[in-house]
Amino acid sequence: MKEMTYRDALRLGLQESMQSDPTIVILGEEVGRYGGAYGVTKGLLQEFGEDWVRDTPISEEILVGAAVGAAMTGLRPVAELMYVDFLTLAMDQLVNQAAKIRYMFGGQISVPMMLRSQGGTGRSAAAQHSQSLEAWVMHTPGLHLAMPADATDAYVLIKHALTLADPVVFLEHKGLYAQSFPFNPESAPPWGKAKISRSGNDCSIICYSRMVQRSLEAATQLAELGVQVDVVDLRTLHPLDMETVTKSVRKTGRALVVTEDCLTAGVSAELSARITEENFEYLEEPVLRMAGEDIPIPVSPALEAASVPTSESIKQSVLKLMRKK
Repeated sequence: MKEMTYRDALRLGLQESMQSDPTIVILGEEVGRYGGAYGVTKGLLQEFGEDWVRDTPISEEILVGAAVGAAMTGLRPVAELMYVDFLTLAMDQLVNQAAKIRYMFGGQISVPMMLRSQGGTGRSAAAQHSQSLEAWVMHTPGLHLAMPADATDAYVLIKHALTLADPVVFLEHKGLYAQSFPFNPESAPPWGKAKISRSGNDCSIICYSRMVQRSLEAATQLAELGVQVDVVDLRTLHPLDMETVTKSVRKTGRALVVTEDCLTAGVSAELSARITEENFEYLEEPVLRMAGEDIPIPVSPALEAASVPTSESIKQSVLKLMRKK
């Protein structure tokens, strides 16, 4: 099977979408000549020109505001923020404008824009460049949210997102860009559907983004101990495919939710609550959560690594659910 890096899959998805849709314009800091902070837009300036791949000033507020206005007037902008941490500077444009305009205008105007960014730990980028802020986005009605975990989904999800009529926040993980994955777009589920990345009958691990890879590593280790787990990759957090999650949990009777964002009021809290509410009578054990520590991300590589779930800690949590710890 063909392999592709996460970075190249994103670039290919953007490239093919721009070739077929002349309204797509890319905006952001260093997206043009430099090719993006993580190289995703490299070469697109040379192919499409400065009118369609535009470097912007260092002002996230202006960047996202311009994208909202461009989307309202017929373009399909892709605004790139170097780090998801800088979403804080553009929350009014995203939450009060992009997410609300279609509703407030009675469907007469839509905002078909994408906000691309990356988050997560792994590069010792410290507290202001390493956060996972997807819970903020998930909390906002009117915003789609995609968080691919491999190259196939990076490609498939970004292409579909660039056909939607409403704003999409597309969050990538900085720790995945250089990784190679099997690339088979024909095998991907449709937009808004989760997928079972590994099948088992003993426990369900519900996860997304880089935590899918760590959960798969843990699953391999658990298999050596005789424990077989379902690894459920959510792929999108809005829409959220609870049907697939419920089917898995009712099969295994145990659920572990694994995320990289903070534990308190994070995505793991919402997921564990929904799993409990919808599957209470099927659960053999209470739902467990694993998430990032409620601390600013340390710059120290050792402390940074200890602040988020690892394959070993995921394995130990599954063993706890199986009462084998």
